[in-house]
Amino acid sequence: MIFEEKTVSSETVFKGKIIDVRVDMVSLPNGKIARRDIVEHPGGVGVVAVTEDKKIIMVKQFRKPIERAIYEIPAGKLEKGEDHRICGIRELKEETGYTAENFEYLGYMYPSPGFDDELTHIYLATGLKPGETAFDEDEFLDIEYFEIEKVLEMIMNNEINDAKTVIGFFKAMEKLKGGNECGEKQG
Repeated sequence: MIFEEKTVSSETVFKGKIIDVRVDMVSLPNGKIARRDIVEHPGGVGVVAVTEDKKIIMVKQFRKPIERAIYEIPAGKLEKGEDHRICGIRELKEETGYTAENFEYLGYMYPSPGFDDELTHIYLATGLKPGETAFDEDEFLDIEYFEIEKVLEMIMNNEINDAKTVIGFFKAMEKLKGGNECGEKQG
């Protein structure tokens, strides 16, 4: 049996630079009314970039909500109406300087669907060619290269704990082994 919540009313209570917040009142399957606070996010793209010598390119940057710097795959926010493939290609170039001969879609994930509608697309980039970075004016990050085994170790030890990075890494490793096809969702 599938339980659904039907929206009774919806009100945007905050409009920000990156996110909006709305409050939905919903009718539950038992007939009661409940409040849902929902963060509206335009979505994003993460890129697992693998060098010719089988190293994973990671960026390390400070994340204010958790008050520390973490390792992540290169990633960025979709602009309104932007194609996620174009966004991924742009973000890889801006954050690492690299362009990719091969840019393969690995699917998508919802980082936190309990309160957020963000959808993050994941790509695998291979056949990399170096170039110059072009960080956003408010973006400060370090670029680091890790052996595949080291990334796995860092994930298992919680040194890497960003959801898109963990999911992207495992999807990329399966794809590189010749794994399953990944379904595409436009959004």
